[in-house]
Amino acid sequence: MNEFELKILDFIQETFRCAFLDWFMPLVTKLGDAGIFWIIVAVILLITKKYRKVGAMMGVALVMGLLVVNCGIKPLVDRVRPYDMPGVNIDLLVDRLHDGSFPSGHTVACFEASVVLMLNDKKLGIPALVIAVLVSLSRLYLYVHYPTDVLTSVVLGTVFAFLAVKIVNKTVESYQNRKLSKQ
Repeated sequence: MNEFELKILDFIQETFRCAFLDWFMPLVTKLGDAGIFWIIVAVILLITKKYRKVGAMMGVALVMGLLVVNCGIKPLVDRVRPYDMPGVNIDLLVDRLHDGSFPSGHTVACFEASVVLMLNDKKLGIPALVIAVLVSLSRLYLYVHYPTDVLTSVVLGTVFAFLAVKIVNKTVESYQNRKLSKQ
């Protein structure tokens, strides 16, 4: 599988590599670094009354991704990054990473956040989804993830987003029902 996926990454390099994308993709990929951008967005949403519940949903999704992906799957699988494969000679545009390749934490975080936003407010969700797709593509362009890392991460991020929406909605509903029953 790795050989086929390396061919896809090589195709991306041969077809799309250019000065603009060499500048743009490292910038775009930073929007997924440690989920910081999405954590800031979640905090901003949490402090606004209109979007407080959406911020909570995003926060729950991000915590799920952190625990399952970064603390669970990534260290267990410990997949070698594409640029570290024998015979690969690539001029990296970003610093070497020191964790496993599978799955992509950047992609998981971006899809958790953007899907939560899409499910609640398309005006916020559409630009967030564009960012998520660009970050995901940047991970391939930068040769730091295999296509299956990214595809799996899209699915995981989407699942965590749906779960977070369900969890927060059930929690709020339960709280409101308890509050009503006490009156």
